[in-house]
Amino acid sequence: MRRDTISELDTWKDDPLRKPLLLLGARQVGKTWLMMEFGKTRFKNTVYIRFDLDTLVKQNFEQDMNVKRLLSVIQLHGGRAITPGKTLIILDEIQECPHALTALKYFCEEAPEYHIIAAGSLLGLYEHQGTGFPVGKVDMINLYPMSFSEFLRATGNEMFADLLTSRDQSLINSFSPRLSELLKIYYYVGGMPEAVNAYVATGDLLRVRKVQDTLLQGYRNDFSKHAPGPTAHLIGQIWNSIALQLSRENKKFICKDVQPGMRMRQLEDAMQWLVNAGLIYQVSRISKPAVPVAAYKERIFKVFYLDVGLLSAMCGLSAKILLEPSRIFSEFKGALAEQFVQQELRLICREAPVYWVSESNQAEIDFIIQHDAELIPIEVKAETNLQAKSLKLFCKKFQCPRAVRMSMAHWNNQGIPIGDDNQICNLLNLPLFATHQLISILESGQP
Repeated sequence: MRRDTISELDTWKDDPLRKPLLLLGARQVGKTWLMMEFGKTRFKNTVYIRFDLDTLVKQNFEQDMNVKRLLSVIQLHGGRAITPGKTLIILDEIQECPHALTALKYFCEEAPEYHIIAAGSLLGLYEHQGTGFPVGKVDMINLYPMSFSEFLRATGNEMFADLLTSRDQSLINSFSPRLSELLKIYYYVGGMPEAVNAYVATGDLLRVRKVQDTLLQGYRNDFSKHAPGPTAHLIGQIWNSIALQLSRENKKFICKDVQPGMRMRQLEDAMQWLVNAGLIYQVSRISKPAVPVAAYKERIFKVFYLDVGLLSAMCGLSAKILLEPSRIFSEFKGALAEQFVQQELRLICREAPVYWVSESNQAEIDFIIQHDAELIPIEVKAETNLQAKSLKLFCKKFQCPRAVRMSMAHWNNQGIPIGDDNQICNLLNLPLFATHQLISILESGQP
């Protein structure tokens, strides 16, 4: 398995001004595997500490913040010398030892020559912010479920991953049917590493679904384990409602879909719990596309799961429906396409995407991303429908010079007239399976 995030870890490793690193991400996205793989391939040796199991080390961190003593403890625990530049120190499940989280500040100040990576429950780390959290003393990298490109490489389709990276439009269009088929499999399997491993090992989609169901049950167990009773119940209701929310053409989050008569103020704590745990993502609506985007966010949003495969599992979407298209699938494929694009955009964009709806509700831009100082509207189509009514309205109203339409149609660049004066908006028609290449395309000057 190859994770693209390892290149970010390489950059961190070689940075002379690096700080201890916090690897952030939801449970089961592969943080421990990535840290161990990084240590195995980039360092002479690795010392691994897991605070929910290594109680003696935990007790020593709780004793004081003497860095020299703590380094001795880590060395004795690992049974090997810790050499700056040659040893990676991994502090896993660090939320189980708040003192260790605080100690990262002192490692940063007093022992910056050592390479230290910490990871743990995203929710647990959020709970410790403001209570000894080493603000400004750690670097942070986010780890998400595996991208479609990573999925291709993991499943023996490296040549197709390389083809997408090449951005050879003609050749990509030639192999569009095969790439579209692989994308539909990804819609089902998703990017959770355990599910991908099950697919690679067996090719059995039913086995993949069993893995996904186990992951989902584990998340539900977390609701009751880590949240107070009433909040845990609401968390579960929100979690179960998201598939329904995404199945509608208007995907705005509606409280009554959680429970009739419910109001947002009653759901805010439960919703924030899911966000903090990295299990859902909110895409906010903006009143107008302007920079800074945060100034124009409204209290209206769409909600997505962390992974498209988990969305398929939550809906009970069978492999037969997915791989042998039917009416049932055609009614839900828009939700899968939008979930997928949202997931890929979070990997490649510095800022989270937002969306826009006209005052008359007659036009909607599925996503808007910021590229440098420019806002790029993105319309998502599940198949080859190439109507661009919303994009035309948006580009005319806000004098937008370029836009993106993602669909199963071929990759091409075209101009579309957006006004009586024949003003042309540069429109990039990008296949859904090439979403990961969007930023590279924009930076290359296309369209």
